[in-house]
Amino acid sequence: MDIQKPAGHLDQMIRQTRAHHVSLSSLADQKANMMLTIAALMIPLSTRFLYEERSHLAATTLIAFCVLTIVLAAYAAMPKLKIRNGTVSSNDHKKASFNLLFFGSFTRMTYSEYMGAMETMMNDPNMVYETQLREIYSMGHYLARKKYKFVLFSYLSFITGILVSSTIYVIGSYS
Repeated sequence: MDIQKPAGHLDQMIRQTRAHHVSLSSLADQKANMMLTIAALMIPLSTRFLYEERSHLAATTLIAFCVLTIVLAAYAAMPKLKIRNGTVSSNDHKKASFNLLFFGSFTRMTYSEYMGAMETMMNDPNMVYETQLREIYSMGHYLARKKYKFVLFSYLSFITGILVSSTIYVIGSYS
């Protein structure tokens, strides 16, 4: 990376992008918690219908989809750490997966290695920008491919459960 003129507008852009990523992560957690709560409330409300012959299958289906929704939402909100065992080699710093600003990467380093790597990075403006951009990329990649993916699955599971159980109930009413 070769930044010709490091300047305040670049710093502001990076700072703003990081803030957006943190907000998106918080929003995903809120959505996952909402789905957890709704699905968890639906289970006890549905159990009374398990004992009615006409609605037994519909209630069972809804409860099953609510349990699936809870699992998916919990997985979306669950912290996922990619903390590898072992030490950091000199080549790790060059890998896109290594992030000097993320604790999952730098906790494998000794304090002196970390301070040396930070000093090297902070004395090179291009490296500072590259490290920050790597962090933004990693955060965005994680949000898109992990967190929001499972929030989406939890929503889809809940909606599918409502639709399938309602369909079963309506079809069962006519037979």
